Amino acid sequence: MHEDYLTRQFGLHGKTALVTGGYRGLGLAISIGLASAGARVVLNGRSREAVEEQAEKLRAEGLEIESAVFDITDEEQVEEAVKRLAQRHGNIDILVNNAGVQRRHPLASMPLAEFKAVLDVNLTAAFLVARSVVEGMHAQGSGKIINICSLMSDLARPTTGNYAAAKGGLRMLTRSMAGEWASEGIQVNAIAPGYFETEMTKKLKEDPQFNEWICGRTPAGRWGQPSELAGLAVFLASPASSYINGQMVFADGGLTAVI
Repeated sequence: MHEDYLTRQFGLHGKTALVTGGYRGLGLAISIGLASAGARVVLNGRSREAVEEQAEKLRAEGLEIESAVFDITDEEQVEEAVKRLAQRHGNIDILVNNAGVQRRHPLASMPLAEFKAVLDVNLTAAFLVARSVVEGMHAQGSGKIINICSLMSDLARPTTGNYAAAKGGLRMLTRSMAGEWASEGIQVNAIAPGYFETEMTKKLKEDPQFNEWICGRTPAGRWGQPSELAGLAVFLASPASSYINGQMVFADGGLTAVI
């Protein structure tokens, strides 16, 4: 009885999930979590070699993994890729807008191209992919969209003004999507990771002064591990979160509670 309840509430069997940037870092951890809960997971990225290599590794572990190589900032590529996926697997049930980049510059000297590049990947692409999958979600009367925000959806640090603007915008886009699509049975929520050990944060982790500051200021006393996001992503993708909409959940070891 209890197992049946857990399966009904948290199981993702029969669902298809698309995870942008899902072949590495936080996206990979989320992809593994969703697939382990029973979903067919489609890994997205721009490098065919990297995406296919990771997909093959996960399939060898018994997970149901597909791949979709396309540029999430290219409107035409996004729409064509979603159509192909729908033809092969049916509508996308779960979308995780995870792909992100950083380009660090002080705002006063930041090139416009660098500002736009960060907004394109972290914010505009989330809109493009969500817009493409939501038609199918509307048709079936259900769907889950999870946007990967950041501490910088609420906080700012020097040299990351473009990233903070993009992630702050993504938080409001999450709320707007929920406001427009909740009546169609679609839940749109966000996860705001704190400082996790990934390729993107490698240089920060290796900076002794910054590492000491993070560990000293974070109540948990350490950096997060990518696998620690998997459970939250599964929850937000599952029936268990069916009345949660437009929210951003911090996963930051308590940092925003005390900073």
